[in-house]
Amino acid sequence: MRLFLVQKDTMIIVKLSGGLGNQMFQYAAGRRLAFHRNVPLKLDLAGFGATTPEETPRHYALNVFNIAEEFAGPEEVAQLCKPGNNLLMKSLKNVSGIFLSLSRQTCFKERHFHFDPSLLRLGSNVYLDGYWQSEKYFCSAQNIIRNDFTVSTPLAGANLDASNRIISTNSVSLHVRRGDYVTNPATGHYHGLCSPEYYQQAVDYIANRTSDPHLIIFSDDICWVREQLRLPRPVTFVEHNGPEFSHEDLRLMSLCKHNIIANSSFSWWGAWLNRNPEKMVVAPEQWFNRQDISIADLIPPDWHRI
Repeated sequence: MRLFLVQKDTMIIVKLSGGLGNQMFQYAAGRRLAFHRNVPLKLDLAGFGATTPEETPRHYALNVFNIAEEFAGPEEVAQLCKPGNNLLMKSLKNVSGIFLSLSRQTCFKERHFHFDPSLLRLGSNVYLDGYWQSEKYFCSAQNIIRNDFTVSTPLAGANLDASNRIISTNSVSLHVRRGDYVTNPATGHYHGLCSPEYYQQAVDYIANRTSDPHLIIFSDDICWVREQLRLPRPVTFVEHNGPEFSHEDLRLMSLCKHNIIANSSFSWWGAWLNRNPEKMVVAPEQWFNRQDISIADLIPPDWHRI
């Protein structure tokens, strides 16, 4: 006797959490899996509920992009995440030639920070719970991801002016992330801050390899940058986009010729979305304060780490 399991409705659901950069990683991993399995991708926004005092409040932020936007209902999430699902699959192991495999797992939680190839072998009906911070999760669908992450509104006003300066110069985006890395002790202890020395070395690295670099500075603390960073290069500070328009900063970063990023998924995406085939990207050697987290799969191999 052979036993067949029939899924009436199949989909990939991805849990979204964190800021814009984290949500982009989560979407990208789910989008690649859904594309290769030829099923819909749905987004679970339940993670944007109440936060603890140690957490930075976040909200859904991907609606500014041309993404495949469809939301999962609580019933759909519960169907994939209920404990009985995976227990049922375990009970089928070795029965009539059916073996438990990743393709039958319905709720897949991230096990560690570095790349886990198991995700790529999952089936067509699964809930993803994690951060998935490596391009290895979605590089086989990179053209789709790049197109999805185009901003849905045209450049206008000060952002159009900034883009013209970026395009007309040998522009190098430089992102300084402070914000909750400074104001939230738990977050700051976990992530740490990039030092002024890191930025100076990163600027020198690019300046030694290209001519007339023009620094385009992005930060959530422009006052600190003005006071603490002494960069003897032409500089433009982009300070007209507040938190609600952070995607505009991201778009401008991606238009620069080269990129210097912080230990931040936000500027990681600004650099990754840069389509310049000759771009140089400098990333910090130390991404977290913790030494037990491997970032070997986070930084693409053609980026330079300092």
